[in-house]
Amino acid sequence: MDPPESLAVPMPALARMLITDERFASCRSTVMDANPNMAEEMAGRIVEEGLKFVAACSRNPGVGLAPSRIVDEGWHALILHTAMYAELCERLGGQFVHHHPGYDPTNYDPPILDRTRETIAALGWEADPELWGPPSDETLVSVAAKCQHAPECTIVVTPKPKPKPKAT
Repeated sequence: MDPPESLAVPMPALARMLITDERFASCRSTVMDANPNMAEEMAGRIVEEGLKFVAACSRNPGVGLAPSRIVDEGWHALILHTAMYAELCERLGGQFVHHHPGYDPTNYDPPILDRTRETIAALGWEADPELWGPPSDETLVSVAAKCQHAPECTIVVTPKPKPKPKAT
């Protein structure tokens, strides 16, 4: 069985070409607003990796993918541009990539990140190795999002601890 026509369309050479330059700049500004000391070049890299992640998820529903903690910041910026984000998911021809928040940013599964990078590679792109590290790696940037997210809750999430009852 052939894939739907929309899924047979190849991805552009650069993921940033999935949206207009104006929209890319707006998303990059969103990342920079959340991270005041971040360089414009780094914010652009983060948004581009977010685009790769959304494309991989949209084209591969149910595979169980997740962004790195840093790439999650780029995904947040895309999502905040709601109309553009909905159009992007529709144009990708796959499924809308919903956002399912998790509580603990240290919850991650390296095989999920490996699978995500492999899925991005299958679309013809290379995942930026510097931005796909474990969630505790804050050597590049200190991202504003203190969470780890994944579509379809692919990361096992630890519930927020309940306060202990006070002794009487």
